[in-house]
Amino acid sequence: MILRRKAVSLLLILVLCLGLASQASASEISETEKEAEELERKKEAAEEEKSALEGQLSAIVAEMEETKAKIDEKETQISAKEEELIQARVDENDQYESMKKRIKYMYENGNAQFIEILCESKTISEFLNNAEYISTISEYDRDMLVEFQRIVKDVEEQEALLKKEYEELEVMQNDLIVKQGELNDLVENKADEIAQLSDDIGATQEKLKKLKEAAAEAERKQKEAAAAAAAAAAARNSSGSGGGSAGASVVSGNGMFTHPCPGYTYISSEFGWRAQPIPGASTNHKGMDFAAGTGTPIYAAASGTVTSASYSGNAGNLIVINHGNGLQTYYMHCNSMYVSAGQTVSKGQNIGAVGSTGNSSGPHLHFQVMLNGTPTNPRNYL
Repeated sequence: MILRRKAVSLLLILVLCLGLASQASASEISETEKEAEELERKKEAAEEEKSALEGQLSAIVAEMEETKAKIDEKETQISAKEEELIQARVDENDQYESMKKRIKYMYENGNAQFIEILCESKTISEFLNNAEYISTISEYDRDMLVEFQRIVKDVEEQEALLKKEYEELEVMQNDLIVKQGELNDLVENKADEIAQLSDDIGATQEKLKKLKEAAAEAERKQKEAAAAAAAAAAARNSSGSGGGSAGASVVSGNGMFTHPCPGYTYISSEFGWRAQPIPGASTNHKGMDFAAGTGTPIYAAASGTVTSASYSGNAGNLIVINHGNGLQTYYMHCNSMYVSAGQTVSKGQNIGAVGSTGNSSGPHLHFQVMLNGTPTNPRNYL
């Protein structure tokens, strides 16, 4: 009885510890979820900034193309003005040379030629016309030279203006190239930041996944421990001599079968070959031995029909349940049996209590699985 009470106390302590661990795990999960959300927000903000920078970059590229077109146009205009200036200087030079020739001719021949022209006039009207003609030639030479000089000056001024505009456009283009380089660097840096945030998010999600899996496992163990504690408490009140009554049903684990003795995970003997524990025991162990105190509840691994519930030599008090499809489970060395042959049981139903009847080295449950008449490893079903 004292041992049973100690076992129950230990189980209750285990439940409490698992509960505290579960709370700590829940707190860590919450913090990790917040961290993941914060990383997601940072990534979204970085992506928005990157998108805005790319928009600015596109605008600068468009402006550069427009400026390049203007520069090309100015180059064309400057080339045209250069040609126009060359022609204007040629015209100026031609006019100057023509005027020099006429002046030289007049100097060398004096005014006799002009007087002769005037004397040949037959009428006053013709005389006046010839005089006006001579004067007009001189004025024309002078006026044409002045005009050509003006044209040259105008073209030079226009060319200078075009070159100034060209230089300004080149300065603008160079400024845009610098801005483009700066924006490219910013976009690359932002892309690196996004990549790092993606890696951090992936690592945080993986951490969160593991934490949740660990929490689920801890919760499962807590439930098993609580069920075992409740079962042990019920067993504590039952008789240790084969009497007592069945407790509530308990289903635990994630396998095809529920654990037949939840809370007691120490395996004193595995399935398969083993050293002989006591004289008369088999070295080819056909089941699994769960070490548990006398009176610990035993639960049906699955629903089925009890085909045997009686004393059976080395097996001691033996319960056999048929689950159909060639599958049976054996529960040996029971201290108490709460079912009888022909009875239908449900999965997790309390069918007996752990004992040490038959050929046994101490209190334990020998749990055996038979498939089509052949023993198979119970671990494949738990």
